[in-house]
Amino acid sequence: MMFDLPDSQTLYAALLERDAAYDGRAYVGVSSTGVFCRLTCPARKPKFENCTFFATPAGCIEAGYRACKRCQPLAVPDGADPALRRLLDALDAAPARRWCEGDILALGLDPSTIRRAFKRQFGMTFLEMARQRRLRDGFTTLKAGEPVIAAQVDAGFSSPSAFRAAFARLAGLAPGTFRKDALLKADWIDTPLGAMIAISCSHRLHLLEFADRKALPREVAKLQKAQPGGIGIGRTAPTEQVAEELGRYFSGAGAHFETPCAFHGTAFEREVWHYLQAIPGGETRSYSQIAAEIGRPSATRAVARANGANQLAIIVPCHRVLSADGSLTGYGGGLWRKNRLIEIEADLRDRKVQTG
Repeated sequence: MMFDLPDSQTLYAALLERDAAYDGRAYVGVSSTGVFCRLTCPARKPKFENCTFFATPAGCIEAGYRACKRCQPLAVPDGADPALRRLLDALDAAPARRWCEGDILALGLDPSTIRRAFKRQFGMTFLEMARQRRLRDGFTTLKAGEPVIAAQVDAGFSSPSAFRAAFARLAGLAPGTFRKDALLKADWIDTPLGAMIAISCSHRLHLLEFADRKALPREVAKLQKAQPGGIGIGRTAPTEQVAEELGRYFSGAGAHFETPCAFHGTAFEREVWHYLQAIPGGETRSYSQIAAEIGRPSATRAVARANGANQLAIIVPCHRVLSADGSLTGYGGGLWRKNRLIEIEADLRDRKVQTG
């Protein structure tokens, strides 16, 4: 059951004492190892600065942590539905599989019952857990030096027709209503961290977002309203260029982008976005630092809002902004992606230092 977590210092003290009162009620993600544990885990205790605390396993998994093999935070308690253990074992046996409700039915299980049981026990559904596992393992493959194509474990769209149907639902349109003469064209780009949707005209990129971003329908609607010609389906030169640049980025070849972009925002928002683009890869800033450096020291909250309004993910690197204490803060693509992007750029920076 969920309950309000106390402050991090209290939880860290409970971790050091292996306080059983928090078992199953709080979990710790350890940035130095990439694992998450129960607070009663017998493993060597991490430093406080490497700890992030969560109320559910779902929070840990969504932040990109994998389950500790020693304390087994995903272990099913005695008396729980045996189907939970059966599916967790199946996921361990085939982590790269694209699980669907049909697979659950094939095992003789009821998808709705399984959905409720996983949500109750772990804070997320089995299919959500399986998808996060694929993404995390894909990133691990990438860091191990495998080709990018080997890490593209969750493209999200199996074909142009699948993308067309999905984008139609996203945009609130019937697939047959897309205009062939539309000035803006939408297409998808596969990345190791999941599919991204790109919308561009023949000259500039207008939007680049992860396909599962919750704000994406609103952003697409905003573009539709601003562009009388509507949105069609297809790949323009800017989309092709940014796809190539993203490929180099995720393969570790560099974090520099030259794709021409259209910035849809106020003068202040554009000022913040241009500042973000000037932050070197491998470095981070806080909201208050940005406010001070653009000459608006009292505009910290406005900077945060501008950060959230950015609709050109990675190109305008809002993932390089942390809270004043250095911890991860909100990111539309998910904190786990933000953490991975920062790690990618730190690796790029370290390799540049070693070779330069």
